[in-house]
Amino acid sequence: MNKWPEWASDEIVGELTALRESQRSVILATVGSAGYPEASYAPYVCDERDTFYILVSQLARHTRNLEVDRKASLLFIEPEGSARQIFARRRLTYRCEAEPIARDTPQWRAQLVAMQRCFGAVVGQLSQLSDFRLFRLVPLEGRYVRGFGQAFQWWRAEHAGWTPIGADDRR
Repeated sequence: MNKWPEWASDEIVGELTALRESQRSVILATVGSAGYPEASYAPYVCDERDTFYILVSQLARHTRNLEVDRKASLLFIEPEGSARQIFARRRLTYRCEAEPIARDTPQWRAQLVAMQRCFGAVVGQLSQLSDFRLFRLVPLEGRYVRGFGQAFQWWRAEHAGWTPIGADDRR
């Protein structure tokens, strides 16, 4: 069993938050109609509850996939150019449940304001197009890989902090 100092969870949260906040877009994996994973990307915003929001076109496969199968995975990864070791890039993944946000609701308006602060006037233009959808991506579990032999996990259902992953942990 791994014994980890109490401060470690705060340190890990700081690191993974910095990694996430260093990127304005996220790699998005969804489940395609034939059951195969499909990867794409989307600009995102994150609220105070660490819930993510993306504004995406219905013309894109990932949007159609989210409308049918609400499972998604998000990946934030250290850029290759700043990684000390290509095989051990820092990375943060979340398994999420996607929820569509209805147009002209208080939540739709609030998240569009947040997106406009981050990405500018283009958000207002895109949100006026009938094919654009807003999704809330609620993390159910997460993994943060800091380097070789340094991985951490988190589960929303357990309301616990980030804990180290041992060699025998297969969740």
